[in-house]
Amino acid sequence: MSLGELQPCGGGDAISLTKDKLLVGRRTHCDITFDSQSVSSQHCELELRDGFWHVRDLGSSNGTKVNGTRVESAKLMPGDEIAFATHTFHLNYELPEGAEPPEEEDPFALSLLEKAGLEAERRAERRRMAHEASQTTVLKRGPGFSARDQFLMEWLPDEDQAPEEGQGAQEQAPDEQLKEQE
Repeated sequence: MSLGELQPCGGGDAISLTKDKLLVGRRTHCDITFDSQSVSSQHCELELRDGFWHVRDLGSSNGTKVNGTRVESAKLMPGDEIAFATHTFHLNYELPEGAEPPEEEDPFALSLLEKAGLEAERRAERRRMAHEASQTTVLKRGPGFSARDQFLMEWLPDEDQAPEEGQGAQEQAPDEQLKEQE
């Protein structure tokens, strides 16, 4: 019993969708196998739920696209174009009688970075930067100060310490010291 098929966009034999949950990838244990280095070992999962096919990317290197847009997961309609890395197919299946079409997706719900699949990289970079920042020396007066602010804070006496007599007059002003350092 076929629940639909993947028709290659460049021509060739269709792949029959015979189970309601299919693993797509490069490994032999996958239900749909590609002998291609561009496809990850466990690339994505296709699942038939409530009469509609859904795709969920499994963290593949080269991504899964639906109608040209990289997705983490998506509901698939008959005739949609789905790409596993560089392998592109049209999904053909029939909707059950009375199946309601999915809600329209808000085109502004995802940022361009998310649509391109780059948001995860951006979040990872922010996490890495936050971790590095937490490893650096905390400023005397709190976070968010520039190097110039830190220099000025070190030059100024603490509020609880009164400056020694004549201390400020004998030293160079902070702006002059900064200019000398540059």
